[in-house]
Amino acid sequence: MTERKPPGVDFESWVDKQIRDADARGEFEQLAGAGKPLPREVESTYDELWWVKRKMAREGFSVLPPTLALRKEAEDALQAALAAPSERIVRKILAEINARISEMMFKPPPGPPLGKKPYDVEDVVRQWRERRAAAGGSGPGSDV
Repeated sequence: MTERKPPGVDFESWVDKQIRDADARGEFEQLAGAGKPLPREVESTYDELWWVKRKMAREGFSVLPPTLALRKEAEDALQAALAAPSERIVRKILAEINARISEMMFKPPPGPPLGKKPYDVEDVVRQWRERRAAAGGSGPGSDV
């Protein structure tokens, strides 16, 4: 752990000394990207939080307002339901997402409005059946 800056020592010279000491210990030798230029962003406008956004993307982490996150989850759930192997799974996926949508409709968090209402389960099941019939009919796993 880095020691504290002693009183009376100029901050810049203290930082420079810390860097020189770390370099002398070889702490910078095995860093990823050593000797390579920093990647340039395609965007022409400067963003102060570019490094935060890049770190979040690298870690697979995103922060959306709760309503936008649920909107994305609802779209993903609908696609998952339409691709489900059985009607029972379609109904299960829709029941779970509809419960979350209903909860947010009645207890909205701050942020943009959800703009979603619970899915009509019977309509989605009808779409699912039509897709299955068009794809070659039912087979194993088409339980009700």
